[in-house]
Amino acid sequence: MIGAVVSGQIADVAGRKGAMRASALVSIVGWLAIFSAQSASSLDFGRFCTGLGVGVFSYVVPVFIAEIAPKALRGGLTALNPLMIGTGLSVTYIVGTVVSWRMLAMAGLVPCIILIAGLFFIPESPRWLAKVGRQKEFEIALQHLRGRDADVSLEAAEMQDFVETIDNLPKPGIQDLFSRPYIRPVVIGAGLMVFQQFAGINGILFYASETFVSAGFDSGNLGTILMACIQLPLTTLGALLMDRSGRKPLLLISTSGLLVGTLMSAVSFYLKIHGIFPEQVPVITLTSILVYIASYSLGMGSVPWVIMSEIFPINMKGIGGSFVTLVNWLASLAVSFAFNFLMSWSASGTFFFFAFVCAVAILFIVKIVPETKGKTLEEIQASINCGT
Repeated sequence: MIGAVVSGQIADVAGRKGAMRASALVSIVGWLAIFSAQSASSLDFGRFCTGLGVGVFSYVVPVFIAEIAPKALRGGLTALNPLMIGTGLSVTYIVGTVVSWRMLAMAGLVPCIILIAGLFFIPESPRWLAKVGRQKEFEIALQHLRGRDADVSLEAAEMQDFVETIDNLPKPGIQDLFSRPYIRPVVIGAGLMVFQQFAGINGILFYASETFVSAGFDSGNLGTILMACIQLPLTTLGALLMDRSGRKPLLLISTSGLLVGTLMSAVSFYLKIHGIFPEQVPVITLTSILVYIASYSLGMGSVPWVIMSEIFPINMKGIGGSFVTLVNWLASLAVSFAFNFLMSWSASGTFFFFAFVCAVAILFIVKIVPETKGKTLEEIQASINCGT
């Protein structure tokens, strides 16, 4: 959460590449501390450093991708971020079964080192370069990203005009997040993050084995393996559809699937408590959780991060993006902490609550969330300010 708080300011001051480079270095320190730990305090320090790095990465990576990608590919490319997160988690689970935790910590160094090396070969965000007045580097970076023979004059002029317009406005502070020019993107970004987390995803993922056992399975291994098997293909499908179907339809389909999955889970636990169809309850529970995970992977897992990276103007992107990222981490913490207590209180009631959240989320998406497919970032931000 500390990383989320400072991520925007770091990215605004040091640049998007600078923020990623700093995060990778902090993560390297963390992994080395974990590898060499001889006490709990060393492990805590290592976890703090890696958490700080992840907090910054969670903001700056989708923002950087959104700022460098052409509008026709922006959604799918930004959605690669959660896809790679899922891939990394899966690889970690697999590697962790065959190596010690110290060697697993050393393995964490590999992507950090590759990232630091790779950053020397990619350009900085043209929009950030324009914002800080580095005109020559801005033009070179944009040309490099679009190709040597591409005509970028119109796109460059649009970016430059938007930055100049923003520069004429007073420099915003944290208190301006809730002022009229910025309140709508804050509501959209933070609202999507709250619904993403309060639909129950981290509680379900963290306690999947316990959930399957409480539903009547002898162990949770089968369910968790099937969950892992469907996450990556569905996340990949969502990334492919992002710039074809649009963000809003994908969100609606995904959230509707979450609603179905949570209702099925609620009904299955209700049947178990009352001894109705006891032999069918485990199958219903497994099916409902798989429907839930598939639906989440298709859209709700990635689209909120894509939209967050698109809706804030360049002068408010650091503060606004940090706030929205912090909201996501706080909501995740709340759900992860409360899930076990809620399940002890009432398993069916817990999933009925998640279903209610999903139903409200559908209304929120229909009424509040804009479609950003096929628009430049400047067009998106102008339309949000106009309330369209």
